[in-house]
Amino acid sequence: MPVRTTAVRRSLTLLAGCTALVVAVTSAPASAAGTHDVLPRGDGWASAEGGTTGGAGADAAHTYTVTTWQELRAALADDAGAPRIIKVKGTLNATAQGCAAFEAEGYDFERYLADYDPAVWGYDTPVSGAQEDLRAASATRQAAAIKAYVPADTTIVGVGKDAGIVGGSLQIQGVDNVVVRNLTLESPLDCFPQWDPTDGDTGAWNSEYDSMVVYGSRHVWVDHNTFTDGEHPDSSLPSYYGEVYQQHDGELDVVRGADLVTASWNVFADHDKTLMIGNSDSAGDTDRGKLRVTLHHNVFRDIVERAPRVRFGQV
Repeated sequence: MPVRTTAVRRSLTLLAGCTALVVAVTSAPASAAGTHDVLPRGDGWASAEGGTTGGAGADAAHTYTVTTWQELRAALADDAGAPRIIKVKGTLNATAQGCAAFEAEGYDFERYLADYDPAVWGYDTPVSGAQEDLRAASATRQAAAIKAYVPADTTIVGVGKDAGIVGGSLQIQGVDNVVVRNLTLESPLDCFPQWDPTDGDTGAWNSEYDSMVVYGSRHVWVDHNTFTDGEHPDSSLPSYYGEVYQQHDGELDVVRGADLVTASWNVFADHDKTLMIGNSDSAGDTDRGKLRVTLHHNVFRDIVERAPRVRFGQV
């Protein structure tokens, strides 16, 4: 079947501004891979400049098995100062208590809808006032509960077929040498999206929280994971003011000067804003010479956009 000219133009547009790089790929499928191996030599950008080993070599005192979100956060927060391996057993739920647990006193969603209804507020001015302040305070409480910060020299690996995280956001921020493997990551559901009447002609609901963010970090290997909206696809979300009440952000973001990253053998599914490499068109000074990322053997299934969205990097 001949390739349509419009498809070719679209592909060229996607590649504009990024440099193509051919790399040797040597990693094996899941059946041949160990549970927390180091990244093989020659396996993309994360294998360059010293390679990526994560928590390889961790001793017994720094090897953890976790079965709850609280245990995972405690293992990550333990000031070990040494390589660590964290084995995830079962599904960890970061929002098991529900959205009401994060609500600031006085926040009332029905009041929020009434106050900022475009018929009352219009489309020219960003929302402000008591309910917007309380929404922001509620969002801050959720962020504190569902973000987990991954330290350097760490491997997080799922054990068993049902290993995963629901509603949590792994933050790989400003560190070196991290491996995340064998997990199913169900996208966080933002309990408190913000209404922005100035976003487009008819306004939009904007949400926070990616399943995983690589932010200003080096040597990161993301392998054999499944990223999905799970039980809360966009089709299940309500609409207000004629716009979808969007409660999802991204599945995987590699941003803010992140560098030397390999994402291999992952599934990205059932999502809108899927995979972003470089978060801003104006971040050239931060990202120049960085955002070196290898993607291989990943499946993109039933997604809408950003498969991937690339800015500045060598990908």
